[in-house]
Amino acid sequence: MPTPTHRLLPLVLSLLLLFPLPAASQKSDTADDILRLAPYAAVVTLKAAGVESRSTWSQLLVSNAIGGATTVGLTYALKHTISEERPDHTDHRSFPSGHAAIAFAGATALHKEYGHHSPLVSIAGYALATCVAADRVCRDRHHWYDVCAGAAIGILSVEFGYWLTPKIFPEKPQSAHLPVTLY
Repeated sequence: MPTPTHRLLPLVLSLLLLFPLPAASQKSDTADDILRLAPYAAVVTLKAAGVESRSTWSQLLVSNAIGGATTVGLTYALKHTISEERPDHTDHRSFPSGHAAIAFAGATALHKEYGHHSPLVSIAGYALATCVAADRVCRDRHHWYDVCAGAAIGILSVEFGYWLTPKIFPEKPQSAHLPVTLY
């Protein structure tokens, strides 16, 4: 019999797949600003609801803090170094796409934490990230290569975070978490 947390997984996936619908009707960046964070929101929501994930809370937070900081750091360092003009000519911060980088970083975290439940989890996260990236290109905020570079930065940064975390903060054996009794 399915538990309440197993019923929550399809709900979160459905919401992830439905999020791009409002973005298609928006002209401002507001929808993109929210949608790029949806995969990360799904990770935290599923973890808080008790759905079995790959990592403990501490591992999840450290891995994604490293991945997120790497994503944002690389993206904005490149934006201010390369100075690529946007297709809509509003500024020279087009390369790489920060929205795509963050969306794909979140999708990668969702895949790493919950992809073992179903391939649909990973598909939903990456589909949403792809919609964010495609929307940025369709609205002339980025060139196609800006969003491809952003996607690569996001994915590789989170992979780096998940690779580095156990090397810096190895998990203690379960017995180390037991309370100590003093006589």
